[in-house]
Amino acid sequence: MNDTYKPQELEPRWQNTWNETALYRQVIDENTPKYYAMTMLPYPSGDLHIGHWYAMAPSDARARYLRMKGYNVMFPMGFDAFGLPAENAAIKQNVHPKTWTYANIERMRAQLRSMGTMIDWQREAISADPSYYRWSQWFFKKLMEMGLAYRKMSAVDFCPHCNTTLAREQVWGEDRHCERCGTPVIKKDLEQWFFKITDYADELLDFSQIDWPERVITMQTNWIGRSTGADVTFRSESGEPIEIFTTRPDTLWGATFMVLAPEHPLVDQITTPEQAEAVQAYREQAARLSDIDRETAEREKTGVFTGAYAINPVNKARIPIWIADYVMMGYGSGAIMAVPAHDERDFEFARKYGLEIIEVILVPGRDVNEPMTEATTSKTEGVMINSDFFNGTPVTEGIEKVTAWLEEQGIGKAAVNYRLRDWLISRQRYWGAPIPVIYCPEHGAVPVPDDQLPVLLPDDVEFMPTGESPLKFHDGFLHTECPICGRPSLRETDTMDTFMCSSWYQYRYLSPDYDLAPFDPKEGEYWLPVDQYTGGIEHATMHLIYTRFFTKTMRDMGLVNFDEPMKALYNQGMVLGEDGEKMSKSRGNVVAPDSLVDQYGADTVRTYLMFFAKWDQGGPWNYDGIKGPQRLLNDVWMLANADYEPQKVDKEADRALQRKTHQVVRKVGEDMESFSFNTAVAAIMELRNALLAAQRDKNVSVAIWQEAIEKMLLVLAPIAPHITEELWSRRGKPYSIHQQPWPTWDEEIAREEQVTLIVQVNGKVRDRIEVPADTDDGALKEAALASENVQRFLDGREPRKVIVVKGKLVNIVI
Repeated sequence: MNDTYKPQELEPRWQNTWNETALYRQVIDENTPKYYAMTMLPYPSGDLHIGHWYAMAPSDARARYLRMKGYNVMFPMGFDAFGLPAENAAIKQNVHPKTWTYANIERMRAQLRSMGTMIDWQREAISADPSYYRWSQWFFKKLMEMGLAYRKMSAVDFCPHCNTTLAREQVWGEDRHCERCGTPVIKKDLEQWFFKITDYADELLDFSQIDWPERVITMQTNWIGRSTGADVTFRSESGEPIEIFTTRPDTLWGATFMVLAPEHPLVDQITTPEQAEAVQAYREQAARLSDIDRETAEREKTGVFTGAYAINPVNKARIPIWIADYVMMGYGSGAIMAVPAHDERDFEFARKYGLEIIEVILVPGRDVNEPMTEATTSKTEGVMINSDFFNGTPVTEGIEKVTAWLEEQGIGKAAVNYRLRDWLISRQRYWGAPIPVIYCPEHGAVPVPDDQLPVLLPDDVEFMPTGESPLKFHDGFLHTECPICGRPSLRETDTMDTFMCSSWYQYRYLSPDYDLAPFDPKEGEYWLPVDQYTGGIEHATMHLIYTRFFTKTMRDMGLVNFDEPMKALYNQGMVLGEDGEKMSKSRGNVVAPDSLVDQYGADTVRTYLMFFAKWDQGGPWNYDGIKGPQRLLNDVWMLANADYEPQKVDKEADRALQRKTHQVVRKVGEDMESFSFNTAVAAIMELRNALLAAQRDKNVSVAIWQEAIEKMLLVLAPIAPHITEELWSRRGKPYSIHQQPWPTWDEEIAREEQVTLIVQVNGKVRDRIEVPADTDDGALKEAALASENVQRFLDGREPRKVIVVKGKLVNIVI
């Protein structure tokens, strides 16, 4: 049966068989250890791109491997279906977001099936389904009850021409203009909903229960940005308190000016008439900058004097109050004391505007009589100077002693601050989960009762060219009654940030049709928490923080009994275009997986994606490179279909093929555990080569040949599921190969009989010697010294040192 390998025929056939037999239906089995493997769900943008394949095919392969290892593996999939692109499509293409989204989901679902994944589609969850966002709304209400959801005034990006707020993705270019009309964007204050993620800041800094990449842990630690110091109260000359947080209370005597964020509410009160015009112009300029631009260390510092002064509480010095865009309302109180001698930004600012610089920390080697050329910022060296009775205090003791003194004087206290801000979840958009709140003229913000959930998005809406949310103009949605008193009231027209929906989707996979709670507790007791999560590093400081926060709140609601959503995390890299650049339509370097499947078959594409680069690194696509995996599968097809009969059995050849077989089984298993898919495929290629040699020489026994073929199919099955299923069936084996146990290997059989010993003289390779694999260090040393090449370099001299790396290398130093 050595017919031609035709993946385009056999792959759809096996996909249908798997579906008809419910091969991948994942149900509770108390007698089998569970393994919940999950990869990040996609946004239904229209088509799967090769990046989706790169994220999903290898994670699918590992899930298949773990199933063969005896685990009851759940590997679900869904769609993060709300969001801005659908609304943009509605405006630009005159198509309803729901129509656009669900058409894309249908297309992408078919593409995922064509990949041959072991996804259990009965567990699919779509965040735009009312049965899903009902529970997103329920969670919002629970967070309100816990005091974790609240409403306050906050600045947003706003287009004055379109009269609408803009999401970050809608603000373009260095000049920050509206993507729709090109008008410069401004900042505007609106009442918006927040989640108090800051209440969990310290918990979020505890990574002791999870095995996550160090890079993600570092990024989250920096994002949360915990810092200790003191809260200190300055006052303006007219008496208004100005609260500041400082990590360096020991430098208070060096504060020579104050800086407020341009948005600080005190600015209007303290600005003098002479400075009002300049201050207003600067505030308008700052309003057009993004937070990222304002925080950039390399950007030149600018500011404007308000005309007002403050009193330094520790020495009663009169210091000017400025505004500057490098101070943010989102960090601390939106006000800082500026100590130019010991802070780089303040030093740069003071030099630019001719403000006083007073040195209050003297570091070793510094002559105070010499002008400062840069700020000295050490917290470990130096003593306090120009600081009244604290003069001479070592800098290592100053922070603690000054903080205690501030508390005694009633002008400050020890404090902890965080860079992390509360999570703004309001979006002035239609295509999202409606926030379940009603505004009553008597009772204020009232949550919608549970029996009225979900608050449904109306389908009959009209999208305006401006992009304003049609919910604001939909009478049927907007006007309702207060659930408490029945008076005419208005619904909240904001919808929730889509990150809200994706923060808990792993729980909905357990029971997407369950209507008594967000998930069936019986399913949760068995499957939770997630054992392995895979996805891109770009989600480190948003989704991956939000989902941790959400699980902690669910724990506090009594829904789960653990602290972290996913035990382990692995970040895959990115497939680049052939030009080495990130794929984009504008560059013309996008790789379309559908055409590749049509040409090569899904198994070849899967195998190449696992072979061409280390999964955590990625790399440039190479159309020529896919030919290697194509040859591998063609050879596997030919070898497994071959009618093998030996001419003369060679015991050494038998041992060699059996050794290679067991080595490859061991190697592929180890690589699957460690996500090293490229070397797993390389090992299978080695076994393929050994089988081709045996077929050519016809010198191994039928039993050894059959063992090698069958174990090759089994280790290849997670990577190339269709071809291996077909070949397994053709060999008369029981259905399905994906229900077979992972093949065993024997350490003694896998052990090499001979190894190549590298012999170096003074670090340079001078010989290679074949030695028995179990040779001890003494015998390896003797063999190396006996080498003719080594003897020639020794030239009768005794070596100074002989270094033996067991079984690999001997370095002779002369």
